[in-house]
Amino acid sequence: MERICRLLNDALSPYHTRLSDEDASGQRLLTVFNRQGAETLKCQVSLRQLEDRRLLVDLVDGLHRDLQIAEGRLQPCVIAALQHQKLPQGTFA
Repeated sequence: MERICRLLNDALSPYHTRLSDEDASGQRLLTVFNRQGAETLKCQVSLRQLEDRRLLVDLVDGLHRDLQIAEGRLQPCVIAALQHQKLPQGTFA
């Protein structure tokens, strides 16, 4: 897990991450801290998300988006508009 934490820290720099021990359901709590050490984001992650490269990339992408929202740099309505814009013609969300 140390290697995964280093990868997350590198991918989310300048943020710092910490993973809790696995709970009874196999989940870990991922906490993201800003430069000042303040907790910015928390989420539950599974061991599978941390071990599967594609799922880990998706996790990091989602964390980048959530961090932008948490810090007011991106509004959730903008994400919805962008997703709606990407749908092929005639497709509804």
